Amino acid sequence: MKTEDLFGLLLQIESEDPIDYADLPFDEDNLRELACCNVSELMDSEIFQSLTYADRELMAAATITKLVLENMVLNARLLQAAHYKMEF
Repeated sequence: MKTEDLFGLLLQIESEDPIDYADLPFDEDNLRELACCNVSELMDSEIFQSLTYADRELMAAATITKLVLENMVLNARLLQAAHYKMEF
């Protein structure tokens, strides 16, 4: 899987569901590229390639699920922090 292809797909997905980078001190495209490189390396790894199609699909689904959960937890923490600040 080419990083460039993944980057293009990511941009298309973000056009429909943008990510709020807020005031992060990082370049958005650099963050996107880093994420794409990490995923591309995983998909091209010997371990991933040695799995059966069903196991690859299961691993991808488990990884997506972990990321969704992580995102939910981070968003909940942000909401808690915003609520906490509003009380003072």
